[in-house]
Amino acid sequence: MTEDWLAGLGREFAALVARVDGGPTGADRQAVKRDIIAYFKRVDGALAELTALKEQIRGLVDRYKQLPGDSDGGEAPQFAGPRPVVQADHLGASTFIEKGWSLISLGDFAGAVQSLEKALALSPDDIQALSLLGWAQMLSESYDEALGTFSKVLMREPANALARVNVGYICLKKQIFGEAIEHLSRAIRLDNDRKATLYAHFYLGLVYLEREMFEDAEAFFRKALALGPNLVEAYYELGRALWLAGRRDEAKQVWTDGHKANKFNPWGKRCRELLDLVAAGGDLPRRSPA
Repeated sequence: MTEDWLAGLGREFAALVARVDGGPTGADRQAVKRDIIAYFKRVDGALAELTALKEQIRGLVDRYKQLPGDSDGGEAPQFAGPRPVVQADHLGASTFIEKGWSLISLGDFAGAVQSLEKALALSPDDIQALSLLGWAQMLSESYDEALGTFSKVLMREPANALARVNVGYICLKKQIFGEAIEHLSRAIRLDNDRKATLYAHFYLGLVYLEREMFEDAEAFFRKALALGPNLVEAYYELGRALWLAGRRDEAKQVWTDGHKANKFNPWGKRCRELLDLVAAGGDLPRRSPA
């Protein structure tokens, strides 16, 4: 099903339109009828095949999302939103929402933004489209736009803990630490989303590490690891907090544990790199890699 094939269908349709507009009679009329029916059946069959393929692609996206770890090892919350249910809405907004979800899952954030903006143009009050747009903007590092989008979500759903954590993360990246602490602490108090609670603790650890309040950072990183032992970046950052606080043997043990937890994870590899760095007498980086 190439572009040439689609173009051929378009030309065939235009030819049928011209024949109908020409006012056929008698045998010509019956011939036009047969050709329209045959054309419809071919297009309908192709649509059935494409629909089946689309369902297979959805399954492929779900399988892709189960792969461990991100290749870039970023600190942003791993996108794991439930796939939207496509509804037969007359506006077609749900189709754009599902497309946006799929594109976020595959890392095409710019494409997701375009699709979700189309969804919101058709259905401005759709909270799911708004939330997904915020995710796409945040993951593409369009932080100001994402902050505005998530603020709209929170105006309508103040108890949306994951949106609040995302706002906290954005404030952290923009170094607005006071607001980051406020939003992340509130997400912890809400405690209505396990993933949100986990990341709220981790990001609070990063906030206090940035402010060189190492004991507070340690406490939040340890809590994050208690909630999510597979959050390997927490080992990396906890080790940094301990090292910068002068507790170097403890830091090396934490990095060793982080590498053992998942040596194939980007953060597990970074734990190993720091162990090698300090063993060679190198200086610990003051900031975490972006």
